[in-house]
Amino acid sequence: MPNVTISEYLLKRLKELNIDVIFGVPGDYNMPLLDFIEDDKDLTWGANANELNAAYAADGYARIRGAAALVTTFGVGELSAMNGIAGSYSEMVPVIHIVGTPVTTAQDQQSLLHHTLGNGDYQVFSKMASMVTVASTHITAERATSEIDEVIKTAYIKKRPGYLAFPLDLMTQKIDIPEDVFHQPLKLDIPRNPSEVQEIVLDNVIKAIENAKRPTIMVDGCALRQHIQKEVNEFVQKSGFPAFTAPMGKGTLDESLPNFRGCYSGTVSLEGVQKEVEQADLLIEIGSIKSDFNTGNFTYGLDKKKTISLHSFSTTIYHAEYPGVGMVELIPLITARLKETRQFDFPQRAQRIPTDTTTDIITHNYLWNKIADLIPVNSIVVTDTGTSEFGIFDVHGPKGTQFISQILWGSIGYSVGAALGAAMADRSKRVYLFVGDGSYQLTAQEVSVFIRQGITPVIFLINNEGYTIEKMLHGREREYNNIPTWEYSSSLKFFGGHTKQKVAKRKHSPSQVGVEARVTTRKEFEDTMEKVQQQADKIHFVEIVMPEMDIPRQLDKLVENGQK
Repeated sequence: MPNVTISEYLLKRLKELNIDVIFGVPGDYNMPLLDFIEDDKDLTWGANANELNAAYAADGYARIRGAAALVTTFGVGELSAMNGIAGSYSEMVPVIHIVGTPVTTAQDQQSLLHHTLGNGDYQVFSKMASMVTVASTHITAERATSEIDEVIKTAYIKKRPGYLAFPLDLMTQKIDIPEDVFHQPLKLDIPRNPSEVQEIVLDNVIKAIENAKRPTIMVDGCALRQHIQKEVNEFVQKSGFPAFTAPMGKGTLDESLPNFRGCYSGTVSLEGVQKEVEQADLLIEIGSIKSDFNTGNFTYGLDKKKTISLHSFSTTIYHAEYPGVGMVELIPLITARLKETRQFDFPQRAQRIPTDTTTDIITHNYLWNKIADLIPVNSIVVTDTGTSEFGIFDVHGPKGTQFISQILWGSIGYSVGAALGAAMADRSKRVYLFVGDGSYQLTAQEVSVFIRQGITPVIFLINNEGYTIEKMLHGREREYNNIPTWEYSSSLKFFGGHTKQKVAKRKHSPSQVGVEARVTTRKEFEDTMEKVQQQADKIHFVEIVMPEMDIPRQLDKLVENGQK
């Protein structure tokens, strides 16, 4: 019977989720656990600048790897991370939040320790966390293995965060674990669909497809959360149906497929895209998330009587719902039942608004048309809430490119931490980060962690002098939408890019600094990008100066919809 510490058991389970980085910040209630993390040859400590950034990094990591882990200290640390955890809950990302808590005797005696509210209540923060997690527990010596397993399994299967309160004194405590528990990996498969009901659903879906003259496929964010890109692309390819992604689903489909037609977000879409979708007599939704920004302020879609919705744990055919029949198992069965690939007479694919060539000013119209030529295959593109997340909607996604944004939760500054996490999740892919000046000022510290961890993204800082998206919504002339002026292009220098880093036990050498530029014209931008593309092994920072009130077409349309 293995005799191991509870910390060792916890880390064993996390590694079963393909986790090799654990994000967080040291605190006096979690440091014994950090000893185990640092001494584990298979794990890297994230060493984040603060807990909020660590939560964002865990979110970005989980979107690439499938799950992530975050360690904070009790009270002050976990509350700092809670906004990031709430975003993971909102956007269905499984992050395991491990909170180091005071020793069990202090909690039992309601001692007035630091990081508490001074009232002896040691449950108050876990109660808060329970509202933004799908499973939570306070680890005990008696039931540690089952408590850990249940939270991790539930979070992973339901694609939401989990919460583990881990008392300081239990981190080094050894326990005897039965052989069958210790050596049996966690069962992480989602429940099978009920076979009889699934057969009914399958028959009805195929019948609807056969009767439709213009069936259309819409792929959204839950397909990414379930990591079924391969299955969805096989369905799209075999069907031949016109296929679109919603903004939160961008990156699911291979955009080089002949039947991929573009990104659809109601009236925010390109005119040709919107027209094609509205001509459908059957809309097959895959993993739909009908939030305001994702649907063009609720201008998305067709009548329910023309819609089949395939979701993670249910299927809806017109007005009939079939709980328990999830898309992960169902989609390959639909693909197998399709009799032949249909041929459609597609109109010319909708194009972005042509670039205005009458000026050398860098506008959103120019930038997002140009970016499509600069991002190579198999990249990761991270965009922040604001102009960037809207500008990327219609950028052609090179094959194998993954897109990360936070369209539902919409916490500004998210992208900086998320880009770190995504880059650490897959170091073979180049990360392109687009962040506005206002968002950057919230989470800029994490650039220092990029450098320390040897991460080499291309960081585009869009400098349009403040909270432009907020100015478009309200208060264009108000002082509260302005921000302090920073020397953004000096970020890599300030955050240690030219300073010798302490890396005695680290697995990766610090990043080498490449381009540090501030560009104000299109020629300057293009000349700078030539240098960037020649140095794929370095971190680059490009500050792009834009007109203050210039915004992408998509955002302009969304604001217009919101004012109706």
